[in-house]
Amino acid sequence: MDTTKNITIIADSNIANLDDFFNASTLGQASMQTVNIVTVAGRDINAQLLADLQPDVLLIRSVTPVGEALLADNESVQFIGSATIGTDHVDQDYLTMRHITFANAAGCSKHSVAQYVLTAILTLRPQYWQQSMTLGIIGLGNIGNTLAGYANDLGWQVLGYDPLLPPSTINNASLAQLLSQSDVVSLHVPLTDKKSTDKKDENTERTNRANRDLDYPTRHLINAETLAMMPAQTMLINSARGPVIDASDLEADIERTARQVVLDVFEHEPQIAEHLLSKLAIATPHIAGYTVEGKLRGTQIIYDALCEKLAVIPAQSMQALLPLNMFLWSELKAHPDKLVKFYDIRQDDAALRKEAVDGQVSGADFDRLRHDYHLRREWQC
Repeated sequence: MDTTKNITIIADSNIANLDDFFNASTLGQASMQTVNIVTVAGRDINAQLLADLQPDVLLIRSVTPVGEALLADNESVQFIGSATIGTDHVDQDYLTMRHITFANAAGCSKHSVAQYVLTAILTLRPQYWQQSMTLGIIGLGNIGNTLAGYANDLGWQVLGYDPLLPPSTINNASLAQLLSQSDVVSLHVPLTDKKSTDKKDENTERTNRANRDLDYPTRHLINAETLAMMPAQTMLINSARGPVIDASDLEADIERTARQVVLDVFEHEPQIAEHLLSKLAIATPHIAGYTVEGKLRGTQIIYDALCEKLAVIPAQSMQALLPLNMFLWSELKAHPDKLVKFYDIRQDDAALRKEAVDGQVSGADFDRLRHDYHLRREWQC
């Protein structure tokens, strides 16, 4: 990247504190005249926009698919940063082939999402503050591992399943054991598909970092078969990716079992059918990771990665931007009745249900709820 010229950045407007992190001063370029940031709704970032503006940098979140369709006619983009943990929306093999640097914000919201899951569980079943239970965690990456730490702190038993990691004190169960023996099951996996190997094309000829997905695809991991393994009283929580659960199978299961289900993500997001919404114990608009800390951390990580690309020392820190935080995990454990003051998840649930009109929540309303969300605070540990 030529650091002697102006830099143009196209960024999802839902990324926090863009102007604080991405300017000529914080990018350390004394010879740079300007850093021009164009903010756009994530779903409106398309090939035509890139052709018109010829950006050097693209900053996205999870709603912008990145691959050949977006970039085939563009030669200007040299760096793409996704301020999200997940990467299923990015064709990293294609970016590698194009020599475009990619960075994502791995782990940025691990505490935020883990605390969302805890809030959902303890809102629906407050007895678990004092009563031991078994928490099943599918996927033991940054978020799943962090959630396990909170569960252990509460004296809960953890059953974990992650076939891509070696056995451990928390990676200690088969999928069938976890589903059949847990009081609550929480999903923390990426969205992956079984790749076809029947024919060779330009995609299968590329080095495929996702070979593991051939054996362990997660799309519709939770379906009629796996739901049948779960006792009716087992709560199910999905704050990972919507299509990890087959929505039609889930509806049928709830009809049959009256299972408590918490969804922050949905198979057909951003549209949500009201007939599914009405069956859920708690539903929120993909905001499990939406805390001040989680958002800032996501921006910090992709900012640091761009600084590395530019070979400059980062000059901005999220710590300088964080307001005072009085939400202490130790205080909440000592006073469980304060949970609603730490995070009123019912308020987010009510806001989403209010948008259901003519049988569904529209994509525009779903995205507006996310864009206008009043960021909560992470609990300090």
